[in-house]
Amino acid sequence: MANRIQEIYQALFARFGPQHWWPGDDPFEVMVGAVLTQNTSWRNVTAAIAALKDEGLLSFAAMEAMPEEVLAAYIRPSGYYNQKARRLKGMLAAIRRESGDLESFFALDPWVLRERLLDIKGIGPETADSICLYAAGKPFFVVDAYTYRILFRHGLLAEDAGYEEIQALFMDNLPLDPQLFNEYHALLVRLGKEHCRKSAPLCGDCPLCYLLSD
Repeated sequence: MANRIQEIYQALFARFGPQHWWPGDDPFEVMVGAVLTQNTSWRNVTAAIAALKDEGLLSFAAMEAMPEEVLAAYIRPSGYYNQKARRLKGMLAAIRRESGDLESFFALDPWVLRERLLDIKGIGPETADSICLYAAGKPFFVVDAYTYRILFRHGLLAEDAGYEEIQALFMDNLPLDPQLFNEYHALLVRLGKEHCRKSAPLCGDCPLCYLLSD
């Protein structure tokens, strides 16, 4: 399996090249974006982040001081804005209690950091791992719908495979390298959008079809 996981990465990188993902100017923005992108498109997240930036409010201190209903109004373009405002405020409060500031929070042992994030209401494994990987630079592979769809369609996992099982396929068979995990996840997203679509997949020119047919 290790060779197969590595071969998939090499095939995707050869076809698509580096993806320069995740969007965000700093770790705090990336963390906020990871929450806002739940159940919406990145285009909507961009609009919400821009609304905060335009008012100089995209910082830990500013968002922490902001009433929840005011934050909800700013992030309205991201959808589920009341729920996401509660999650963001809860996350900031948890970080303050745990470590005092974001830098100290991100300096926690990787598994402790992940556990603390998962303890926050509304933060599931995909969001926690996105924050760990893209904001804190910790080696956790992010599993999303694209990852599941691609591996399942190519016979590399069972239909009922869970998040941790899928994540282990990558973390047990690749070096624990945040940069590698960053690039690999981005390449899977690219493949999922351009070829392995939910409906009407474009298999003919897929960079994995020949590789995984043997």
